Amino acid sequence: MSTSNLPDAVQQALTAAAAEVETHGCACTLFAVVNANGTLAFGFGAVSSTKLATGEYQVIFNRNVRDCAYVATIGLSGNLGGSPAGEIAVVGRFNNVNGVFVQTFTSAGVPADLGFHLAVHCRP
Repeated sequence: MSTSNLPDAVQQALTAAAAEVETHGCACTLFAVVNANGTLAFGFGAVSSTKLATGEYQVIFNRNVRDCAYVATIGLSGNLGGSPAGEIAVVGRFNNVNGVFVQTFTSAGVPADLGFHLAVHCRP
């Protein structure tokens, strides 16, 4: 992508961001594997998880995750059995910069308690 037509401030920000990536390496990934009852099965950087209501959870990490990317999938915490089909939605927790709000649903869109895996990709 050519940056020659961008304003100076934008060009400087892109240059600084590229230098940061080169200096610090790739982004870090935090993750949490959460059981359907809201308990944290295991994770990296995850300090707690809580079931708030049917199909609603919050996961708290050990750092600010506000400007990170959240990726989640329905899944079990173990290596046996099959996970029920479903849907999942994620967003930053509005009242905690270290938190992610997760909602799980049946395939029909009805809130349901389902285990999930959450990955949070952040800049270094």
